[in-house]
Formats: sequence, structure tokens, C-alpha cells
Amino acid sequence: MKLNRIRAVLEDKGISQTWLAKKLGRSFSTVNAYVCNRSQPNLTTLLKIRQESDEYGIA
Repeated sequence: MKLNRIRAVLEDKGISQTWLAKKLGRSFSTVNAYVCNRSQPNLTTLLKIRQESDEYGIA
């Protein structure tokens, strides 16, 4: 069961997990857990992921 679409958004926009981890101030393992749906980010983190992905250049 997919709980979030973070993987799809990153793939669609060509964003790496490493880049996102640096932007969020989180470890790669934390972001990877979000991407693989092993852990779910809180709403504040989801909003920041959205903002960072929009600012990446492809809205």
C-alpha cells in the first residue's frame, strides 16, 4: 500500500533523495524511509518537500 507519492514526485521532477535530504536538513536515510514508505513525514515536512520540489524549477 502506497501512503505517499514522494517517490513519484522526485522521479517526475528529476530530484535526487540526496538533494532533498540536504534541503530538508535531514539524513539521506530519513528521506529514503519517506520515499520507500517505511516512515511517514509529518505535515510540516510534507509542506517543505512540496515547496522545495516546486522551487527546483518544475512546478
